[in-house]
Amino acid sequence: MKTGATIAIAVVAVAAIAAGIYMIDVDQTEEARLPDVELNVEGGNLPKFDAEVGSVEVTEEDATVKVPDVDVSMEETTVTVPGISVTPPEEETASN
Repeated sequence: MKTGATIAIAVVAVAAIAAGIYMIDVDQTEEARLPDVELNVEGGNLPKFDAEVGSVEVTEEDATVKVPDVDVSMEETTVTVPGISVTPPEEETASN
Protein backbone atom coordinates (compact mmCIF):
# COMPACT_ATOMS: atom_id res chain seq x y z
CA MET A 1 0.00 0.00 0.00
CA LYS A 2 1.28 3.45 -0.79
CA THR A 3 2.30 5.77 2.00
CA GLY A 4 -0.20 8.46 0.98
CA ALA A 5 -3.09 6.01 1.12
CA THR A 6 -1.95 4.75 4.51
CA ILE A 7 -1.80 8.28 5.89
CA ALA A 8 -5.22 9.09 4.43
CA ILE A 9 -6.75 5.98 6.02
CA ALA A 10 -5.17 6.88 9.38
CA VAL A 11 -6.54 10.43 9.21
CA VAL A 12 -10.04 9.15 8.37
CA ALA A 13 -9.87 6.64 11.25
CA VAL A 14 -8.79 9.33 13.74
CA ALA A 15 -11.55 11.65 12.48
CA ALA A 16 -14.16 8.88 12.86
CA ILE A 17 -13.03 8.11 16.41
CA ALA A 18 -13.02 11.80 17.35
CA ALA A 19 -16.49 12.27 15.87
CA GLY A 20 -17.73 9.24 17.79
CA ILE A 21 -16.38 10.63 21.06
CA TYR A 22 -17.74 14.15 20.65
CA MET A 23 -21.07 13.24 19.05
CA ILE A 24 -22.28 11.02 21.89
CA ASP A 25 -23.59 12.41 25.18
CA VAL A 26 -24.35 9.83 27.86
CA ASP A 27 -26.10 10.94 31.06
CA GLN A 28 -26.68 8.64 34.03
CA THR A 29 -30.39 8.77 34.87
CA GLU A 30 -30.45 6.43 37.87
CA GLU A 31 -27.99 5.55 40.60
CA ALA A 32 -26.56 2.06 40.51
CA ARG A 33 -26.29 -0.28 43.49
CA LEU A 34 -25.09 -3.79 44.05
CA PRO A 35 -27.63 -6.51 44.80
CA ASP A 36 -28.14 -7.70 48.38
CA VAL A 37 -26.53 -11.13 48.63
CA GLU A 38 -25.90 -13.40 51.62
CA LEU A 39 -23.15 -15.97 51.27
CA ASN A 40 -22.50 -19.09 53.29
CA VAL A 41 -19.65 -21.04 51.77
CA GLU A 42 -17.44 -23.90 52.83
CA GLY A 43 -13.95 -24.71 51.66
CA GLY A 44 -13.79 -26.67 48.45
CA ASN A 45 -11.39 -29.07 46.83
CA LEU A 46 -9.73 -28.68 43.47
CA PRO A 47 -9.64 -31.83 41.34
CA LYS A 48 -6.34 -33.51 40.56
CA PHE A 49 -5.41 -34.49 37.02
CA ASP A 50 -2.84 -36.77 35.44
CA ALA A 51 -2.05 -35.71 31.90
CA GLU A 52 0.03 -37.43 29.27
CA VAL A 53 1.16 -35.12 26.51
CA GLY A 54 2.95 -35.69 23.25
CA SER A 55 6.11 -33.92 22.17
CA VAL A 56 6.79 -31.48 19.37
CA GLU A 57 10.17 -31.19 17.73
CA VAL A 58 11.18 -28.50 15.27
CA THR A 59 13.71 -29.59 12.67
CA GLU A 60 15.48 -28.03 9.70
CA GLU A 61 16.10 -29.51 6.32
CA ASP A 62 17.40 -28.15 3.03
CA ALA A 63 14.97 -27.97 0.13
CA THR A 64 15.21 -26.54 -3.38
CA VAL A 65 12.33 -24.24 -4.30
CA LYS A 66 11.67 -21.78 -7.11
CA VAL A 67 11.71 -18.14 -6.03
CA PRO A 68 11.08 -15.08 -8.19
CA ASP A 69 13.99 -12.86 -9.16
CA VAL A 70 12.74 -9.28 -8.86
CA ASP A 71 14.79 -6.22 -9.72
CA VAL A 72 13.55 -2.96 -8.21
CA SER A 73 14.73 0.38 -9.48
CA MET A 74 14.23 3.37 -7.23
CA GLU A 75 13.41 6.74 -8.75
CA GLU A 76 12.87 9.97 -6.93
CA THR A 77 9.56 11.67 -7.62
CA THR A 78 7.48 14.41 -6.03
CA VAL A 79 4.10 13.47 -4.59
CA THR A 80 1.45 15.45 -2.72
CA VAL A 81 0.82 14.17 0.79
CA PRO A 82 -1.81 15.35 3.28
CA GLY A 83 -0.72 17.61 6.10
CA ILE A 84 -2.24 19.01 9.26
CA SER A 85 -1.56 22.44 10.69
CA VAL A 86 -2.58 23.02 14.31
CA THR A 87 -2.55 26.50 15.81
CA PRO A 88 -3.19 26.59 19.56
CA PRO A 89 -5.24 29.50 20.93
CA GLU A 90 -3.33 32.51 22.18
CA GLU A 91 -3.01 32.78 25.94
CA GLU A 92 -4.81 35.71 27.49
CA THR A 93 -2.74 37.75 29.92
CA ALA A 94 -4.37 38.79 33.17
CA SER A 95 -4.55 42.51 33.70
CA ASN A 96 -3.92 43.75 37.22
